[in-house]
Amino acid sequence: MTDPGPVRDLAWDEFARVDMRVGRVVAVDDFPEARRPAWKLRVDFGAEIGERRSSAQITNYAREELVGRLVVAVVNFPPKQIGPFMSECLVLGTYTADRLVLLLSPSPDAQPGDQVG
Repeated sequence: MTDPGPVRDLAWDEFARVDMRVGRVVAVDDFPEARRPAWKLRVDFGAEIGERRSSAQITNYAREELVGRLVVAVVNFPPKQIGPFMSECLVLGTYTADRLVLLLSPSPDAQPGDQVG
């Protein structure tokens, strides 16, 4: 991850445009073409949004830990080409001191498509 530079204030209307949703990981595939180790994910965001694909540098999680897991993702960024793969959402997590990603986890009662706000 690159240094984003100085932190600046974010206007409320800018934040309100970010559409964060709960999704359920339905498939995890290898991504050997990625420059940094990553998984190719398919995430179900419910009937309104459907499934989206994401390239995620979360290889500290085993495939078995990810399939079926609820995650939080931004679903309204434009698609981003990552090598031969088109990533359609950004799965969110935090970084540990040793640069491992820890996924944000919604309540177990959350449902795919629920909006984060």
